[in-house]
Amino acid sequence: MHRLLTIIFFYFCFINVSFAQFGVSVHQSNLPFIGLNYEVNERFVPELRLGMDTRLNNMSVEAVATYQFVNKEDHEIYVGLGGRANNLAGLVIPLGAHFFPFSSKNFGFHIELAPIIADGSTIVRGSWGIRYRFRQK
Repeated sequence: MHRLLTIIFFYFCFINVSFAQFGVSVHQSNLPFIGLNYEVNERFVPELRLGMDTRLNNMSVEAVATYQFVNKEDHEIYVGLGGRANNLAGLVIPLGAHFFPFSSKNFGFHIELAPIIADGSTIVRGSWGIRYRFRQK
């Protein structure tokens, strides 16, 4: 499963490199994680997420693809779909928003609500955090 998620993530990362920008995010919640993403065409964002604040042998890995259906100068709203492996393996459905309080959209804040469907039950994870984009078009 880890291998499949990694292959899917890298496939989406490189489908349109000329119109993409790399970013990182930190999500704080009861299941905290860091994310590495590659924004394509300002709307499509595949992201690889790694669980933190845990032992390495218990670290979870997520691969999600989100679509920003609202893309304004000071905020973005997105919905997505992905998979999760290892701890709470299953389906992830993130819904969230990014806020950019500064003139540059390189640094911002985010909130996210993501149901995780694992082993026949659903867990709802809420998170908040920061986001940084390394390059702006």
